[in-house]
Amino acid sequence: MDGPGSIPSLMLATVWQIVSHNWALTSILLTLVLLIVIPTLILLKYVRICLNILRDSEPPLLMAPHGFVPLAGEEIDFYATDGIRLHGTLVRAKTNQPRGLIVFAPEFKSDRRSCARYCRPLLDAGYDIFSFDFRGHGQSSSEEGYTPRQWASDREVADMTGAIAFAEQWLDEQGRPIELGLFGISRGAASAILASEGCASVKAIVSDSAFSSDCTLEHFMKRWAKIFAKVRVVYENHPPEFWRFLRWCVFLTCRFKFKCKFPSVRKTLTRMIPRPILFIHGKRDSHIPVEQSYLLYAQSAQPRYLWIVARAKHNQSVDLEPEEYARRTVQFFDRFLAGRQDADNIFNTGRFESIARVEHAALSAASVSASVVGATDAITGGDRRADSPPLSHVVAIEQDRAGKTDAHRDP
Repeated sequence: MDGPGSIPSLMLATVWQIVSHNWALTSILLTLVLLIVIPTLILLKYVRICLNILRDSEPPLLMAPHGFVPLAGEEIDFYATDGIRLHGTLVRAKTNQPRGLIVFAPEFKSDRRSCARYCRPLLDAGYDIFSFDFRGHGQSSSEEGYTPRQWASDREVADMTGAIAFAEQWLDEQGRPIELGLFGISRGAASAILASEGCASVKAIVSDSAFSSDCTLEHFMKRWAKIFAKVRVVYENHPPEFWRFLRWCVFLTCRFKFKCKFPSVRKTLTRMIPRPILFIHGKRDSHIPVEQSYLLYAQSAQPRYLWIVARAKHNQSVDLEPEEYARRTVQFFDRFLAGRQDADNIFNTGRFESIARVEHAALSAASVSASVVGATDAITGGDRRADSPPLSHVVAIEQDRAGKTDAHRDP
């Protein structure tokens, strides 16, 4: 049995003697533990949770992928920029003078045939449609070791870039101007924006329910921190720098865990060649919050447009407002891809400038940024002001004629 002179007792006495004679050094070490080790453990826990979010979360698929009549067209194989074989369908408009070519990027877990849900009015208006399957979807090849997720990675960007390259080659072979439009849904919209950053042939983009992976992940982190964090005072008082640093750690870890990168749509919009973008989002979207489109709209250069559909959830805008959806998408591409100058086109310059001025004047007491958001919501299908103009559907136009664009950008 261990007595007073046993080895454990002697070791304990020695440690206590060292601590008592070096209390300053001990205090420093304990402080380092509190300031470095504990925050690191908290950060690692959040990283693990975020990786599970990226790995497992999926958006609600609100309509069966084939719950509509597909569009018939020419079946085509082409390649992503990293060599993966992809499959697409080229649907030709029934006219001798097509208005242009639109590349359609479907949502996650959908395929090229879903373009019929969104693009039939464009086809009827005289646009050729090229829709394709992302890797791991439909008839496109899968990449060994890569699992497609709802977040737009560098792989989806490679697929989208390959589709744009094919469209450019096809237009050149047809002897037509190498100008095209992009139409993307959710992850497809994010991929379209990312791939078009430096692509001069892309003249206009329709983005339905787009999001930036970094900002959306941060939104989920804050929402679910209440569930996973043990100490309320901790998760409610993380400074903004903590979330940014966590975001950076998560995406750095993804490069090793998932062997891919998740580019930022938000940052891409600040660098890309300016071109017209129409953002569409459901106000009741519980998966990708509507604030995502507000953010991306604010980061975009002019001309930019935003339509918020009041009753729509994720990717539901086309189902709840089919006629208005068709009118806006067709007239948007008419104005900025085909270059038509139809008098009744809602995207004509100055079409609703007087309405915008009325809304800005009514909200002049608020900040400039808040005024833009309020005016946009009031005239795009949200809760309209009682004194706003009696128009049921007005496109959100904020031209920033006085050079106020930068004032609306997020820091």
